[in-house]
Amino acid sequence: MNQGKELKDLNLLDRFLFNEAMEDQEFLEKVLGIILEKDIELKHTPQTEKEIGRSVWNRQIKLDVWAMDTEHNIHNTEAQKQNTGNLPKRSRNYQGMIDSRLLPPGEVDFGKMNDVFIILIMPFDLFGKGLYRYTFRMKCEEAVDVSLMDGATRIFLNTRGTNAQGVSRELVEMLRYFEETTDERAQASGSKTIRWMHEKVRSIKSSEEVGIKFMNAWEEKILDRQEARAEGLEEGRRQGLQEGQTEEREQGIRKMIKLCQKLAMPREDAASQVAEIYQLEQKDINNYMEQYWND
Repeated sequence: MNQGKELKDLNLLDRFLFNEAMEDQEFLEKVLGIILEKDIELKHTPQTEKEIGRSVWNRQIKLDVWAMDTEHNIHNTEAQKQNTGNLPKRSRNYQGMIDSRLLPPGEVDFGKMNDVFIILIMPFDLFGKGLYRYTFRMKCEEAVDVSLMDGATRIFLNTRGTNAQGVSRELVEMLRYFEETTDERAQASGSKTIRWMHEKVRSIKSSEEVGIKFMNAWEEKILDRQEARAEGLEEGRRQGLQEGQTEEREQGIRKMIKLCQKLAMPREDAASQVAEIYQLEQKDINNYMEQYWND
């Protein structure tokens, strides 16, 4: 959620609107259908911010949108607005956490594991090739025609692609619509599905109930930021730092990062909030996150 944005101004890459839209089963089915180029029928209502366990650092892991289809495939769909520099490994972590929950304790038949699709939608080109879609499955380096067939697929979608080779026009239009969720963008689309999506989005944005939920979520974010900053500065004072504002600032940043972990915030959200409060450049917040996130 971005400071200064109202609900009406959000696009589908903003986590709040993304989750609200994807909670609609039919909406998510249509999105997945365009991405995977086949009809998708979900078995259950999608779950947003699904908690799937704790990492070795004892913090909760939350998935943006989790769903299972009628063929028992697992789909995890995420919107990632910020290039944190670790999204490939982040996707690996998601896959590992999901895999760890697929079999009951004591089950030794790994053939029962569900196929898993990890999908990240981003307004930047993570791999620099201009593609709209990058799909990864395990292959053998020595024999490139040999696939591992382990049932794991990771897909990185780039809303700002320039090379539409290998993807449908509808996918290109949908990705652009995700970044620019406006009447004009929807009306310019040749896809009835995207225009249908836009009507759903308009309904969400005009809902009084959703508006209250948005305001409550924003107020909670502000309180979290204020609390994190206050606790960080107070921690510096408690430790009796005498080295002046520079060291107090360092300790405040560290304290806020650790508090964000305690609150189970995703790493990129924590980085964004710390950078905003302390007015940090991207390279500086990246350094602080590397230094303090897992210390």
